Amino acid sequence: MTGTIGTTGTPAPFTADDYKARMDRAAATAADAGLAGLLVAPGPDLIWLTGYQPVATERLTVLVLAAGQEPVLVVPTLEAPDAERAAGASALTLRDWTDGKDPYAATASLLDVDGRFGISDNSWAMHLIGFQNELPNTSYVSLTEALPMLRAVKDAAELERLAAAGAAADATYEEIKKVPFAGRKETDVAADLDALLRQFGHSQVDFTIVGSGPNGANPHHEAGDRVIEDGDMVVLDFGGLLHGYGSDTSRTVHVGEPGAEEQRVHDIVREAQEAGCRAVRPGAACQDVDRAARAVIADAGYGEHFIHRTGHGIGVTTHEPPYMIEGEELPLVPGMCFSVEPGIYLPGRFGVRIEDIVTVTDDGVRRLNSTPRELAIVN
Repeated sequence: MTGTIGTTGTPAPFTADDYKARMDRAAATAADAGLAGLLVAPGPDLIWLTGYQPVATERLTVLVLAAGQEPVLVVPTLEAPDAERAAGASALTLRDWTDGKDPYAATASLLDVDGRFGISDNSWAMHLIGFQNELPNTSYVSLTEALPMLRAVKDAAELERLAAAGAAADATYEEIKKVPFAGRKETDVAADLDALLRQFGHSQVDFTIVGSGPNGANPHHEAGDRVIEDGDMVVLDFGGLLHGYGSDTSRTVHVGEPGAEEQRVHDIVREAQEAGCRAVRPGAACQDVDRAARAVIADAGYGEHFIHRTGHGIGVTTHEPPYMIEGEELPLVPGMCFSVEPGIYLPGRFGVRIEDIVTVTDDGVRRLNSTPRELAIVN
């Protein structure tokens, strides 16, 4: 596998052979799951499998994968030149269709007329209905449901990119602690986070959550015009893509010296986050990570205030399978990457969240974020 990061800090690009190996593995995994094949729409699955990143539109673009069959990418004729330039193009066959023709009829000859297919979660409904109308005896299941492990286990080159993204997010956190908080709007600090992520190499910033005071009790608070005050707890959650792979980290800071309860709640969340990370090991179930973190918070009397799952996978997107939540019995295996991010949210008062990206190793866990998890004091 190529794509490793050299001395310049820029990874060598993935090759057509890399993409061929991914497509072959995806087709074989689909067959093992009893599927006739996969229909992959524009989005993260298509990027990961082919290196091609078109915009999803009403014109059908779909990668057809099936065991024992050459991969075929069906594209609009006007977009074929772009598809031909994709890194994985030489490992597949292009089939184009022109405006005024039926793209579903053009694709139908590639499909088992009675088959059950995995289809990208983000496939447009109009395209799924188009396939159903053309081949009424076919059936479909989302890729997350059918093949939750498709992109879950990262190879060495992917892990290296994720580690680089995590390091850039860590550098961003160290710098954001130096900026003024009190007297500035949440949006001002969010803009600082965006600029720092880009300064440290991110090509795409997906989110910059700044939840100050009572806004911190909303886990996905959109930074707004609230002016941060002395005495506020502030939840910072930020990330995006670097070299095509995601970062996502959360730390909670305090403007000035914290009160006793604020410090106690932060200490509980920090202990819960440590417990969640300690639970990560090969063979453990995803839900075990959630249980470990949640037990600490529940035992401290704040169970009803931990209102989301403990973690989510990360890769070519910042949120993807697997998910660390009760009921998810999928076993952890080396190479899986996901967040561990417990929190406590006290409505009308403040919130606390601490988040690291981790990867499962042969004998336990490796954190991809290394900034201090203690409650930081900012000005």
